[in-house]
Order: sequence, then structure tokens, then C-alpha cells
Amino acid sequence: MLQTNLNHVNSAEEYDKVLAENENVMICCGRMGPMCIPVYATMKELEGEYPHVTFYDMEFDHPDASVIRNLPECRGFMGLPFTVYYKDGKVVKATSGIQNREQIIEILDYELANTSKIFQ
Repeated sequence: MLQTNLNHVNSAEEYDKVLAENENVMICCGRMGPMCIPVYATMKELEGEYPHVTFYDMEFDHPDASVIRNLPECRGFMGLPFTVYYKDGKVVKATSGIQNREQIIEILDYELANTSKIFQ
């Protein structure tokens, strides 16, 4: 298990459940390495700012992480972490390597916008 303050996806079954039960999901699949740790930290910071998005991590080397490693959207990725954004259970964006706060916010705002605010 990763040593982060995020919720963890520990199995393919949990992965399926997370996607089925949440409209907007961001999963960072990585290790406790220098390219991954800053992404985990940014995700933890953004949890309070994006209550309509659920943030999870998944250990890259766990056998069940194949659900992310084998996604068509991740096929050409070379660097960790693999970060995948889901809307209604479908991949809307995937990135590889370190992402800074601004890059993550740009994706969250574009791909996982809180549409309930629009209709209020």
C-alpha cells in the first residue's frame, strides 16, 4: 500500500466500485518515487477545493493495477505516475509523469467540471 493520505484502491474490485459509485474520479497509479509524491500531495490539497471529485491512489506494482496499466489511453506511457481522470466511469483524460498543480487544475476544470454549479 502506498504511504499517502489519499484513499487507496487496493484491488480491481475496488476500482470497479469506485468508478460505479462516483461521477468524477482521479486515480494516480504510481510508486513512492520523486515523480509521484508531488502529484499525491497536490491531489490531497485539491480534495477540499473539488468536493465533486473523488481522489484515489493505486500502487503501480500491484497485480490489480493492470486495470490502469492496460488502459488504451495509457498504452504509450513511459513514466510514472499514470494519472487517469474518469467521468461517469469512462476515461476522459490520462497523463504520464509528474504534473504540477496548475496542470492538474486545468484538467479538473475542463474534464470534470462541477456542472451542478452551472444550473444553480
